[in-house]
Amino acid sequence: MSIPLPVEPFTIEQFYKFLQQGKLMAGICQKCTKIHMPPRPFCDKCGSQLFSWVNISGKGKLVTYTVINIAPQEFQDLTPYTIGIVEFAGGLRIPGMIQDVTQEQLKIGMPLVINFDTCSPPQQWPFWQRYYFKSL
Repeated sequence: MSIPLPVEPFTIEQFYKFLQQGKLMAGICQKCTKIHMPPRPFCDKCGSQLFSWVNISGKGKLVTYTVINIAPQEFQDLTPYTIGIVEFAGGLRIPGMIQDVTQEQLKIGMPLVINFDTCSPPQQWPFWQRYYFKSL
């Protein structure tokens, strides 16, 4: 269900502004109703450029993951850490860090929820609102 919002640009920057507000938002094509997350300039189903924002539940399931033991310089203090892809209703998927879950607890299909608290990567990385996934 679309949220009536002021006309906000359909950009990755706006996606991160919504994250900063604690909202997981996707774009719904006004022509064919396909939902896209994160945003893109054209619908990959019908080619339309007309989108509106829709709120997505932050609950999903783990599709795949990897444990990072050797990381780029900016993330070495976090090793080992886990990156996963989480699938939400409608098949929408996004990657993110998984925190507060031990490697032994990780299981494909396990329920996870997005958390909008500040994630631990250093702020030298492009400053966007961070999110991570944690166990329900």
